[in-house]
Amino acid sequence: MSTFQPSERAKAAGAPVEVDVAGMQPGEMKTVEWRGKPVWILKRSPEMVASLKNTEGDVADPKSERAPEELTPEYARNQARSIKPDLLVAVGICSHLGCSPSSRFATGPQPNLPDDWAGGFICPCHGSTFDFAGRVFKNKPAPDNLQVPRHMYLGDNRLLIGKDEKGEA
Repeated sequence: MSTFQPSERAKAAGAPVEVDVAGMQPGEMKTVEWRGKPVWILKRSPEMVASLKNTEGDVADPKSERAPEELTPEYARNQARSIKPDLLVAVGICSHLGCSPSSRFATGPQPNLPDDWAGGFICPCHGSTFDFAGRVFKNKPAPDNLQVPRHMYLGDNRLLIGKDEKGEA
């Protein structure tokens, strides 16, 4: 056990969590816990990143402009909703009723998804769908995009969730 990591009690209280993203392959997703919530780290493939341009017109809030700063920090108010385009960091809780969406990375027709599905996430409870940036599609029950927690890179392969460059938590 590393003495540099916060205790489970400190994590639950909101202490920042350090994550090693070295070796993550395109299309791979890790889940870590921060403040008692699941935080997804998705290593997006070039195709996943390219799909964000195609879904831009179909999502309700493409640049997260209507969300308060605590839901989407300014540095994530872009098409990829991230600091690095290939790495999404998002809280895996639907903004509708707090359910946890499922990953549906495969594209094309599937049960409960449109025939032109570009891949992303679906909340199985009420059918809200999100693209690979966690942006909710129009006319879905979820009112907002998935939350992007404050985070920063400590190096090429180390991510700190719960604190950013400004020192804000």
